[in-house]
Amino acid sequence: MKLRVIFLIAALAATPAVAGEAFAQRNRNVVAAPANPGALFKDCDGCPEMVVIPPGSYEMGGSRRITLSRSFAVAKTEISFAQWDACVTEGGCRHRPDDSSWGRGNQPVMNVNWDDAKQYVAWLARKTGKSYRLLTEAEWEYAARAGTTTAYYWGNSDADICQYASIFKEGEGCGTKRNSPVASKRPNGFGLYDMLGNVWEWVEDCYQEGIDNVPGDGNARLTGDCGQRVVRGGSSFISSYGATSGFRIGNSPAFRDDGFGFRVARTF
Repeated sequence: MKLRVIFLIAALAATPAVAGEAFAQRNRNVVAAPANPGALFKDCDGCPEMVVIPPGSYEMGGSRRITLSRSFAVAKTEISFAQWDACVTEGGCRHRPDDSSWGRGNQPVMNVNWDDAKQYVAWLARKTGKSYRLLTEAEWEYAARAGTTTAYYWGNSDADICQYASIFKEGEGCGTKRNSPVASKRPNGFGLYDMLGNVWEWVEDCYQEGIDNVPGDGNARLTGDCGQRVVRGGSSFISSYGATSGFRIGNSPAFRDDGFGFRVARTF
């Protein structure tokens, strides 16, 4: 079945990377509003920079029709150690994750589990008075694809994967099994960085095999066995097969690892 994606964004006529870079530059410092797709905004000093994502439809996994009827916002990058440490300093986050001597600052926060990520979004919501949360699984894939129907948001070949994603690829420059600073690679067509590779990203949904029961309206699946939560996007420890827009796994919400992090969403 041919996967179709519907939304009206002229920038997506260019290649995903060029469109993403142009999208971000053109809308820098614009005050965000639901009717202004591509706008960049921050709700506070030290808050994640957010990108407004337009409504639209796509077929998850090539078989499950998802329709997102409203705009929402997604963090331009994975949450960094600097952003996480601000939450710890202000008493919103209890866990102090280890950085494996790779440095903190602009490195993606890692060794955080689903429960930790939920603490962070709760703190961010209190701090800003806005509806911060984790992405749903359906929102995550929609945001990662950015209008594409291919395995990766740059195409079907992994030949150029190291330009876009930090993964483990034998013989390639990104095959270091080490995370990269956020936004070191090229963005997708929505101007989002590291949607594939670097660290797995926790999302809200309970994990079940198959996608038949994923809500078609883009909401999270919260039924069934919630002993595992969905993680998406692959990491710097996984080969290209696991860093596709449609690849999905689940893990215990208490699990922490060097390859696990997250990004945030915001409801308007």
